[in-house]
Amino acid sequence: MLVLALMNAGGGGAGCGRADRSGASSAAPARLGFGRAATTQEIRAWDVDVMPDGTGLPPGSGTASQGADVYRRKCAACHGRTGVEGPFDRLVGREPRQGFPFGRDPRFVKTVGNYWPYATTLYDYLNRAMPLAAPGSLTPDEVYGLVAFLLWRNEIITDTAVMNAQTLPRVVMPARDRFVVDNRRGGPEIR
Repeated sequence: MLVLALMNAGGGGAGCGRADRSGASSAAPARLGFGRAATTQEIRAWDVDVMPDGTGLPPGSGTASQGADVYRRKCAACHGRTGVEGPFDRLVGREPRQGFPFGRDPRFVKTVGNYWPYATTLYDYLNRAMPLAAPGSLTPDEVYGLVAFLLWRNEIITDTAVMNAQTLPRVVMPARDRFVVDNRRGGPEIR
């Protein structure tokens, strides 16, 4: 087994020692002799997160009509023809339009239209995790189109709105003010 081989080779974790058969202790090696440091190019390829203010959004654009075609081809099998049928998560729905009862009443389904606080998070999630069978395979234009389609279906933007790195961060989601911003910085002010 790999784990046994590493343990027998002296690797038990950083700072862990082990006793050999004579009872003497030896320190774990600094390196286990495999792997390498990631290159700057490799790190850049994985650094695709998008922040609520739009930092990290790539060039590209999309509209609801462009996104409808992508949705039909790559999303409808899991989320239904219109985003409400399933079998996986429901994406479309604005109910309830008043209040925010999700913690008190489990009957309400959390959707893009009634629960997500930032439109940029939608881009980030679709870009990294969808479609299920090929996560990360969508182009920026496809993701912008899907975001536009889902925001339009949730009655948040018009069907002619163009989503891109400038317009997407300006979309105000219905649930934006329903979450508490975590502004902790660490240190003595945290009790």
